[in-house]
Amino acid sequence: MFVNAKSRILAALVCSTALTAAARAQGIVPPRLNAVDAVTLDQLSVEGLNGNTVGYLTRATRSATKTDTPLIDTPQSITIIGRQQIRDQNFQNLTEQLRYVPGVIPAQGENNRDEVVIRGQKSNADFFVNGVRDDVQYYRDLYNIERIEVLKGPDSLIFGRGGGGGVINRVLKEADGLRVREIVAGFGQFNQKRVAVDVGDRVNENVFFRLNGVFEDSETYRQFGDLRRYGVNPTMTFLIDPQTTLKLSYEYFHDDRFPDRGIPSQFGRAYNYRNNIRTFFGNPDLNVTKVDANIATAILDHAFDNGVQMHSQLRFADYNRYYSNTLPGAPVNNAGTQLSITGYRNETDRTNYFSQNDFTYKFLTGSVKHTLLGGFELGYQDGLVFRQTAFFNNVATSVVVNPMSPLTRVPATFRNNGTTDANSRYDLGLAAVYLQDQIELNDYVQVVGGLRFDHFDFSSQSRTTNVTTAQTDDLVSPRAGLVIKPLQNLAFYGSYSVSYLPSSGDQIGAFTPGLVIAAPEKFQNLEVGVKYDVTPRIQLTGALYNLDRTNQRLPDPNNAGFFILSGKTNTQGFEIGANGYVTDWWQVAGGYAFTDARIDSAVSATIVKGNTVGLVPFNSFSLWNKFDVTQEFGIGIGVIQQSHTYATSDDTVRLPSYTRVDLGLFYTFNESVRAQVNIENLFDRRYIYTADNNQNITPGAPRTIRAQIIARF
Repeated sequence: MFVNAKSRILAALVCSTALTAAARAQGIVPPRLNAVDAVTLDQLSVEGLNGNTVGYLTRATRSATKTDTPLIDTPQSITIIGRQQIRDQNFQNLTEQLRYVPGVIPAQGENNRDEVVIRGQKSNADFFVNGVRDDVQYYRDLYNIERIEVLKGPDSLIFGRGGGGGVINRVLKEADGLRVREIVAGFGQFNQKRVAVDVGDRVNENVFFRLNGVFEDSETYRQFGDLRRYGVNPTMTFLIDPQTTLKLSYEYFHDDRFPDRGIPSQFGRAYNYRNNIRTFFGNPDLNVTKVDANIATAILDHAFDNGVQMHSQLRFADYNRYYSNTLPGAPVNNAGTQLSITGYRNETDRTNYFSQNDFTYKFLTGSVKHTLLGGFELGYQDGLVFRQTAFFNNVATSVVVNPMSPLTRVPATFRNNGTTDANSRYDLGLAAVYLQDQIELNDYVQVVGGLRFDHFDFSSQSRTTNVTTAQTDDLVSPRAGLVIKPLQNLAFYGSYSVSYLPSSGDQIGAFTPGLVIAAPEKFQNLEVGVKYDVTPRIQLTGALYNLDRTNQRLPDPNNAGFFILSGKTNTQGFEIGANGYVTDWWQVAGGYAFTDARIDSAVSATIVKGNTVGLVPFNSFSLWNKFDVTQEFGIGIGVIQQSHTYATSDDTVRLPSYTRVDLGLFYTFNESVRAQVNIENLFDRRYIYTADNNQNITPGAPRTIRAQIIARF
């Protein structure tokens, strides 16, 4: 049920002391919540008072169903990272922030973008903002984020194409009429320097504004590693009338950094990684990645007199992006004397236009309650994919170095080789309609069911040959779920969901002759689970699932440009999660995941049936604890542990298991100032963080100390 915007804002304007006292009286806000955290809770909006957001626990979201639905009533595994947890852990990298989500494993992403593995499915495109696709390859900052939502399992009904293992949805801060004056200044090892501002207020009773901004100039633990990024995000909210709200947002974001593909392998393992935590392999003069993003959004909410609620989003996003890399191109030879360095440059500009329109209507049929959702989505994406190979001394596509001294200053030029290097412009038109009904049969049984129809019209024109290739896909995606609640705070659920990935792929781009005839990939997920609100402030969850991926496109080793279409994987696993307050002074976030992701059909001589899918550990555990020792002083302790993985699905390069411990120290001076120190990898373990392939492996960061001061005025 939609809450009238003006009523919500006016309720939130009650002074923070009264809000906190009322929340404590309901048992929502723990009595030992320190002053600055109490202000944070109040400023999240009146949701904190209503029980939706409590510390590390968020109790409801609209992202999973496009309607405001409690998590306990949603037949899907969902983990939400709220603003307090983001602040306490002090990660500024989205991929790293997801390390405390059960079943989510970081991927390297060529060290120029966010990329994760969810339930055995690697993706760099399944990212969303307020439910709208944000699929360009870049590193996303957290300066303007209210919370991060991880929705696991395929679900085309809500999000459209892709999302085979799940999706990552960021929810932006918005102008909510509350007075905000906040500065966050951070500094730390490797010359980290960062400042973020958050300013918001009311222009008048019907117009609110908010401005978030960030600037960072830092180095990294890797040799030559540096980054410079800045962004600004003004937002406005207009209460047009008691039934209509308009929200406007614009973001400009710039990120410029040194991409580093990591270290090579030798004898089936990372090459001397304990001594190469910092070592760069390649030509540092040639490595760079940049993105400039301009993103504008308009959201219109309207309540019609007949009870229909409309939620409409219009988003324009333009991304100018390129990156160039030099990197290890082969294993270190057996003698340990030679290593081949290769290079390339990619330009991947893109412009997105999306319009989402949801209509919700609640009604009764006898004693049965219905929440009916209908809607449509229109979209258009166009862009450029242009790859160039590095020619060292303008001749050779590789240069040999001694792995004990792996830097090279041999000059290189980048040029398109006219054959295997992509050089195309593309466009994708999409249209979708969807229908969903959430049915509450009685206090104990709920049913969710729906269908989505997607029409994809993709074309790609080679700038080399002027040949245009095109394909049209019409896809129907069902979703069904059952929730049984023997108690109000205990729910068992079962669900079936389907998602498709058209032959244009995760990152729409150039079409090869093999891709143009490929059928869409299909993801089918069967899942059962349990959700238990032990108290109003902590939720325990468990999920058991079986996920099949079919029609997976894997390169044909005997026919360049074509693909084997019988690729199939199967992932079986279970996850356990915990979020919220164990006691009034102890918060937790994290859980355990067992993931058995296997190749289910032989593909080549090395990728055979039974192989473990790359970067997927059988066992992974993460748990962040925050202890409020006193009203002023708090301690955070986090543990991340995962069993061994393989760099790729050929299972030839093994990445060892590791355990990492993180620490946070927090001190609140008064209701306006808080200081904190975070120590990542407290015991300075040498470990492998992730990989992109067998020859590009990223060592984990050594002990890293970061500090920040949060000041509110």
